Amino acid sequence: MSTSPVPEKRPKEITQHDQTRVDHYFWMRYREDPEVLKYLHAEQDYLEEVTQHTKVLQEQLFQEMKGRIKEDDASAPEKDGDYVYYTRYETGRQYPLFCRRNVSADATAEILLDQNALAGDSDFCRVGAFAVSPDASKLAYSVDADGTEICTLYIKDLTTGTLLPETIPNTYGNVYSHSGVEWACDGLSFLYVTRDAALRPYRVYRHILGTDPATDALLLEEPDETYFLWLTQTRSKSYILVYLHSTITDEWRYLPNDGSTFEFKTFQPRIQGIEYQVEHVGDQFFVITNENALNFKLMRTPLNATTKENWQEVIPHRADRLVTGMDAFEDFLVLYERNGGFQQIRISGTDGVTDAWNIPFPEPVYNFLPMRNPEYKTDLLRFTYTSLVTPNSVIDFDINKKTWTVVKQDEIPSGYDASQYVSERAYATASDGTQIPMSLVYKKGMEKDRNNPTLLYGYGSYGYSIDPSFNANRISLLDRGFLFAIGHIRGGSEMGRAWYENGKMLNKRNTFTDFIACAEHLIAAKFTRMEKLAIMGGSAGGLLVGSCVTMRPDLFGAVVAQVPFVDVVSTMSDPSIPLTTLEYDQWGNPDDKEYFEYMMSYSPYDNVKPGDYPHILITTGLNDPRVAYWEPAKFTAKLRELKTNDKTVLLRTNFGAGHAGASGRYDYLKEVAFDYAFVIDKVGGS
Repeated sequence: MSTSPVPEKRPKEITQHDQTRVDHYFWMRYREDPEVLKYLHAEQDYLEEVTQHTKVLQEQLFQEMKGRIKEDDASAPEKDGDYVYYTRYETGRQYPLFCRRNVSADATAEILLDQNALAGDSDFCRVGAFAVSPDASKLAYSVDADGTEICTLYIKDLTTGTLLPETIPNTYGNVYSHSGVEWACDGLSFLYVTRDAALRPYRVYRHILGTDPATDALLLEEPDETYFLWLTQTRSKSYILVYLHSTITDEWRYLPNDGSTFEFKTFQPRIQGIEYQVEHVGDQFFVITNENALNFKLMRTPLNATTKENWQEVIPHRADRLVTGMDAFEDFLVLYERNGGFQQIRISGTDGVTDAWNIPFPEPVYNFLPMRNPEYKTDLLRFTYTSLVTPNSVIDFDINKKTWTVVKQDEIPSGYDASQYVSERAYATASDGTQIPMSLVYKKGMEKDRNNPTLLYGYGSYGYSIDPSFNANRISLLDRGFLFAIGHIRGGSEMGRAWYENGKMLNKRNTFTDFIACAEHLIAAKFTRMEKLAIMGGSAGGLLVGSCVTMRPDLFGAVVAQVPFVDVVSTMSDPSIPLTTLEYDQWGNPDDKEYFEYMMSYSPYDNVKPGDYPHILITTGLNDPRVAYWEPAKFTAKLRELKTNDKTVLLRTNFGAGHAGASGRYDYLKEVAFDYAFVIDKVGGS
């Protein structure tokens, strides 16, 4: 194929609020239409052809990245009861082995699950739920086989290694948060979550081992389609909790995990706009809430009186400090906070006040990630510490001794010297005068001569903060003379809850203009120039870069939009699409004319106009349930139709995956290598 694909134009008129727009590519959403797959494959063939000259670079990048992986590595063991649990990789294999061993000194390791065997010859395999019974004899786990995030649940007898005959389809599970399945205290039954037709987790069932799942009892159903439902358990193992969430409103249900009942009680009935989290310790629950507290405050309440009229204030609202979460242990309470854009860990007694202090961190620009910490009675708090120059380090912090132990730091087998790289914080000035933090990393000795290839990354939605973390793959850019920058733009929560509020709904354009300001700052500071500047973002970050390139196509040399949410108005007008109704409080509902017009002002697909555009790579997954493949496909087609220069617009489709891309660690690296090769090819790099 010597020219780019030209998809058929089938005009569809869409009228909203007396405004008619014509969508020539609406037909791409009909997956059963043979022309859809034909077009996607034609785009894939075109992609392969026009990137053929980067194949050597792609392979070089892949080998570099692979060389930074300790292929026969294992995670830091995590104690839970009488066992320590960990994952282990073997050289050449895509997926981990889920393992454990008894804490006794002479215990041998057991392989609980071999994800490689589960995957077989499939191109995709993700483990969802992963929950061991209280007596450690059974494992409930689920598998997503195609990237749709719909999991099938299995039960394994760990004493015999055999599967129980019952399987449960259409379940929800997330191995990272260990949510989706919670065992009852006697280990004879467990609770699990199923999805509705829009893939929304909405029901909790109880399954009794040895029975037909068709007879499982429905314990709870969330009928409001704007709410998602998650299942978890307190660290004390005393309560099973259901978390109901609708963007800006929370509700929790709870039941004692003592076998006395399987009827959930409401902790505090939902009130529109009120968010709260719950933790149990001793004879009380702790609550963090935003009721009359933009940055949240800490409350406590008795076990038998959980509604908010019983809540007692422990730590009042503080304008300069955002409370982001908490962990409760038998002898201490942990609050996770943000102050001045940086994360903090606050330790106190179980009253939330006594002997309060913050854990010190060794670098001025850093990040940490709380870990599961399943042990309730412990003196250790485990978290992952990292920075733009420090590899991920699992830390056990002794609360009594106030000592820091590195349990494991990611090894870089091919070699890495942190002293050769510089990490710093910078600030861009937004169009309204707001100072926007940026985190930068580059190789020591970089000159500000406007000639440095640069990759600017951002997200800026849902209050999710992109903190400065280490990524070994990024070394391939830094060693080629790149500056890597993160724009901590509004829409995230880096600078507090107001930072989020000022980047959503009718303030959403701030997210995009902040990112443009970050790009302009890097140019004004003489790090780079327009032709050498690339931007990248995924999902809502794909919306970010898509909006920025339609607002300022002259500002960038290259754009990588990964699984981008770019057809904002059409998607938010269709409640049958997963996530739509949940996110009215994030973007607005286009049935309201004010929100419709505001979304139309920034929706990338609706703002592609004739003109010159930079080089653009757009990616998608055919099975993506979060951002449907047709959004990136339509965006590609419209850009190529209307651009007036000879810059490249490419679409890469993973035909066997979903939102997160390839599931295997080597396949994933190949996707990263492709993206990086595109960026290097278009904006330079030695």
